[in-house]
Amino acid sequence: MTENGEEVAMKEDERIRNDIQEEIAWDPRVKTTDIGVTVKNGAVRLTGTVASYAERYAAETAAKRVKGVHAVAEDIEISLPNDDKVTDEVIAERISNLLEWNVIIPDPHIQAEVRNGYVTLTGEVDWNFERDTIKNQVIHMYGVRGVDNRVMLRKKAQKKQVSERDIKYQITRALHRNADLEKSKINIAVDGNKVTLTGDINANYEKALIERAAWSAQGVMQVVDNLRVN
Repeated sequence: MTENGEEVAMKEDERIRNDIQEEIAWDPRVKTTDIGVTVKNGAVRLTGTVASYAERYAAETAAKRVKGVHAVAEDIEISLPNDDKVTDEVIAERISNLLEWNVIIPDPHIQAEVRNGYVTLTGEVDWNFERDTIKNQVIHMYGVRGVDNRVMLRKKAQKKQVSERDIKYQITRALHRNADLEKSKINIAVDGNKVTLTGDINANYEKALIERAAWSAQGVMQVVDNLRVN
C-alpha cells in the first residue's frame, strides 16, 4: 500500500521538526530548552522564551540550517533574568563605544537609535561584511531585544568601471571555489551594480554562502535573493 501525498508531507514535516529540535539542542548558544517547534509544509514556527536576543537569533539560525526548511516565523519572547532591565541610553552608549574601538570598520558613519531595547542602525559603510559585522556585534549586546539593520553601502568611486560581465564572472568563480556550491545551478543576473540571484538550492545555509559571494564582488551595491529552497 503506497502512502498518499498528505501522509508523505506529514512525515517530512515531522522529520524536519525533529531535526530542528536536535539542531537547536546541539547549538551551545541556545541555553534554554523552552523552545517549541511546529512545521507545516516546510514552514517553521518557533515559540518559547529565551534570556537574550542573541539566543533567539541563534535558535532561528539553527532552524534555517536544517534541510527542507523553506521559511521560519520566529515568535520567541525575550525575558531578561530577574527582570534586569538595561536602559536605552546605556545600550546606545555601548554601541557607540563598540564602533569607536572596532578595527574592522575604519571611520564608521553609523547611527544607532534605541527604543525599548530595539535598535535601528543607519549610516554608510564600504562593504557588506562591515554591515554584517556591526549587526552581529549589536545582536550580542546585553539588553538588546531586536536589531533593524538599515546601514547602506557607500557608493565608491571606482578607478576602473566594473562591467556587468566582470561582476558575474567574479561571483561565478567564487561559487565554483566553494565545495558545497560547486554543483549548484544558480542564475546570476547583473543590471548595473544590482545582482539578482535565482535558482533552487537544498538548504537555507546555502543562501548565506551565495549571497556572500555576490556581495563580495567588486562593484556590487545591491543583491536581490530570489533563491528557492527545495
